[in-house]
Amino acid sequence: MSDVALKSIKKDKEESYSYMKDVMERFSHHKAALISMFILGLIILLCAVLPLVMDLDPYSTDSLAVYAAPSAEHILGTDEIGRDLFARLVYGGRTSLVVGVISMLISVFIGVPLGILAGYYRGWIEAMVLRLADVFMSFPSIVLSMVMVSIMGPSLTSVTIVIGITGWPQFARIIYSKVIITREMEYVQSAKATGIKDGRIMTQYILPNALSPVLINMTFRTAQAILMEASLSFLGLGVKPPTASWGNILQYAQNISSLMMRPWMWMPAGILMLVTVVTVNFIGDGIRDALDPKLKIQ
Repeated sequence: MSDVALKSIKKDKEESYSYMKDVMERFSHHKAALISMFILGLIILLCAVLPLVMDLDPYSTDSLAVYAAPSAEHILGTDEIGRDLFARLVYGGRTSLVVGVISMLISVFIGVPLGILAGYYRGWIEAMVLRLADVFMSFPSIVLSMVMVSIMGPSLTSVTIVIGITGWPQFARIIYSKVIITREMEYVQSAKATGIKDGRIMTQYILPNALSPVLINMTFRTAQAILMEASLSFLGLGVKPPTASWGNILQYAQNISSLMMRPWMWMPAGILMLVTVVTVNFIGDGIRDALDPKLKIQ
């Protein structure tokens, strides 16, 4: 490798270290993001730990406590067949969070490689990826998700996969626009001149320097996925009982009597979902402002 290329790579590494240090410092001063991280961490911890500590069972029924109001025995009451709603709320949080994170990762693993290939090679690969993304984005995501879930059958697995598949165009377009710029940088051209293979250039030189907008969008996509799961479950096409999720708990709000007379059946899940989505979005705002202060809303 030539001295010019080595100096360019060394300089880039030093600048990357300094940049990440500045990013962490800026993020540490974003109060809303820090508070949101604490709240979200608490929600995740409670969903993970409470079933072990309190021996919660979201499936067992109590025939003597159907539609029971909150009490010492059932903290949030029971549903129409006597299942403890607090237990289902906690286990439902596990389900909704897992769907949100895993579907987001599916979107990333599909969209990022396609976006990199489209931006690096251009030509027919670029045309194919962008037109395919246009096809996915031309349909309302909820309608496309409903059709795909109907074909695959409603289940936790199918909902997670469908939400992940419908979200990849966002990541593909974001990384594509960054790769278009990054591929012309001096250090990338130096790496090409030294004969480094395209695969290594894309993964070690281009990807790390084009990843910032992807990291930002990952948080927002997680929040969108949680809401999408809730929407599908509310419509009866998402996670099916007896598996609990915040979305299918909210189905009780479809019933007028439950909506007006038994708010304990759906309101806690709605509040927890609202808090989770808001905190995830605030964390995304913090990451965005830390990675690129120019984007910060005044």
